[in-house]
Amino acid sequence: MNNPDLHHMAHGHVPGYLPGADGSDPLFTVMAVFTIVLIMGIGALYFTLHALPEKMAHTDNHMQFQLIGILSVMALFTHNNLFWVAAIVIAAFRMPDFLTPIQSIAKSLKRLEPGTIGPAEMPAPAVPDAVASHSPVSAQTEEG
Repeated sequence: MNNPDLHHMAHGHVPGYLPGADGSDPLFTVMAVFTIVLIMGIGALYFTLHALPEKMAHTDNHMQFQLIGILSVMALFTHNNLFWVAAIVIAAFRMPDFLTPIQSIAKSLKRLEPGTIGPAEMPAPAVPDAVASHSPVSAQTEEG
């Protein structure tokens, strides 16, 4: 320990994280890089999380895709979590299709309504050829 370059109170071993005599600071450099990478990672996670309802709606080809997109963007810019929760709920659950059965019922009722279908529009009953040749009407016309 009789090195002339060291101070008489200095230890023989200096930790590596302390700044060197040339002014380089390895701990500061590592922490600066770590902080920048961490901030970029959190930002990417934040944007990915906000895009989750849109991705769900796009994969399911959801009817309300535009509404989900608008709610997601509003949540992103206003930092109001209620918009994001509403977007994820709408994207996660499919609304039942009430319109198709109601339209089918309306078409059926329209067909059953008296006076709307004329005799020209009435479909003729399908009669097989074998039954038509043995019918009493065709037998009377052949005899008479």
